[in-house]
Amino acid sequence: MFAAEQFSVKRLNEDLHPYVVFLPSEQKNRILSAIFGSKAAVDILKFSLKQGISNKIYQKDLVRKLGYSNKTIIENLKSLTKLGALREDMEKSEKEGRIVWVKAYQLSDAGRWFALLLAEEKDLSEKEKAEILQNLFRIYIRWVKDLSEKLHLDKKTLEKIFREEI
Repeated sequence: MFAAEQFSVKRLNEDLHPYVVFLPSEQKNRILSAIFGSKAAVDILKFSLKQGISNKIYQKDLVRKLGYSNKTIIENLKSLTKLGALREDMEKSEKEGRIVWVKAYQLSDAGRWFALLLAEEKDLSEKEKAEILQNLFRIYIRWVKDLSEKLHLDKKTLEKIFREEI
């Protein structure tokens, strides 16, 4: 036990980044395998970050910029969409005088958290960091509130702890 305690204290002195991911419990393993078991899926998420976390991405841009085959991109887009990391939408576009429908993809709320796992802190603005912290705090507070209700824990106890720590 003493060695484990030394290890944890030693680790706390390192420059660590506190990553948090909220996963639907029933699909946790499938989601993690699909995203982190495929370099293409990780690259798609990184591409989404570079485009802007709220901006749409398009299959043709992914093929052109990432260098994967169209088939690989399509398979990963389908997988990420099915797992809820991406939202798919159809957009009407005019090309050479013809109307064509194009699929557009955008990170879902869950997808944003996955993409942010891959982000470098230096690449995020102070405003983005503040928004992330606020969203994370709100989600965590809701989760603690729901769990405390299930455990019949008095909210005043949690309030007291919060005030002591803040």
